[in-house]
Amino acid sequence: MTDVVLFQELTCDNGKKIGMATLNSERSLNALSGDMLDALFPQLMLWHQNDEISAVFLQGSGDKAFCAGGDIVHLYNQMQSHVGEYAPAIETYFTKEYKLDYLIHTFNKPIIVWGNGIVMGGGLGMMVGASHRVVTESSRLAMPEISIGLYPDVGGTWFLNRMPDNCGLFLGLTGASINASDAKYTGLADFFILNDKKQKLIEALKSIKWGNTKSLNHDKLSNVMHELELYSNASLPVSHVRAQKSLIEHVTNHDNIADIVNAIVTVEVEDKWFNKAQKSLKHGSAVSGHLVYRQLEEGKSLSLADCFKMELNLSVKAAQYGEFVEGVRALLIDKDFNPQWKFTSVADVDIKVIDWFFDSKWQNTEHPLSTLGC
Repeated sequence: MTDVVLFQELTCDNGKKIGMATLNSERSLNALSGDMLDALFPQLMLWHQNDEISAVFLQGSGDKAFCAGGDIVHLYNQMQSHVGEYAPAIETYFTKEYKLDYLIHTFNKPIIVWGNGIVMGGGLGMMVGASHRVVTESSRLAMPEISIGLYPDVGGTWFLNRMPDNCGLFLGLTGASINASDAKYTGLADFFILNDKKQKLIEALKSIKWGNTKSLNHDKLSNVMHELELYSNASLPVSHVRAQKSLIEHVTNHDNIADIVNAIVTVEVEDKWFNKAQKSLKHGSAVSGHLVYRQLEEGKSLSLADCFKMELNLSVKAAQYGEFVEGVRALLIDKDFNPQWKFTSVADVDIKVIDWFFDSKWQNTEHPLSTLGC
């Protein structure tokens, strides 16, 4: 069997090492499987604790994707066998995923994520927590969960809330795909470097005079990346989000989800990117729309650890409720692209349903992520 994640340690000129991790499932666009999680977490923990390791480099195999998201087909099969019920395997998967994401966010040394190609869902959850996040000319980032009856998890509560100009709410509701410029503008990426400069970056990492001071190592790495970025900036694409900044602020400037959704889908604008976002929201799950709005409202005052705890509860309940399994069926299994959502619009959604999602399944000490942040 081929290893789902490839690990390597590169020796630097001064004897320090770089940990290299490569998601190795090119055919699935490096979809984040349970086996990948089982491989990544313990290895990152080892590197986290190893003083010889000065930095970690995380990438995907092939040129099409860093990671296109979670292993949705596996989750679908688990939900199918537990229709309307709590599914233990769903809880296990998301618990492992969120623990990995939290580890990346809180890692004690630089982590570089090479976000080339498709970076969606679970892939973005890994990338956004890294200290040095790189996008390239082919990067395409999105949290498209509204199209499958889920919501933007993997820390979306945290990072969508930290975007400027209400962009987080807009991107969470529409699942709009963004490019490298958008990623830098919204705070999802730090550097734009052409994909063919990757090997040059890796060679440069080996020549850095790594020390034992975390802040200095971060600065040394940033300086190397800024130099490579200078050679790449001429190819930086135009930002869709920045171009539509005023319109996004306008349509999201309401105090309830029904008015926000109505404003987004009815505004008339000649812009292909915005029009595609409108279409995704129109065809998305109304329940998901409510979940996005409330998760961001409730998440404003939460710590990173508490965001993940809330999301685990939402994800387990989403699997139980049925909207998630129906969305995956329509988009990825039967591919009829005609999901039978339980409500036809956000205005029709019974608010008691949304309250149920946010009512925690566990007492604090029983929560599978109870030790996160401790």
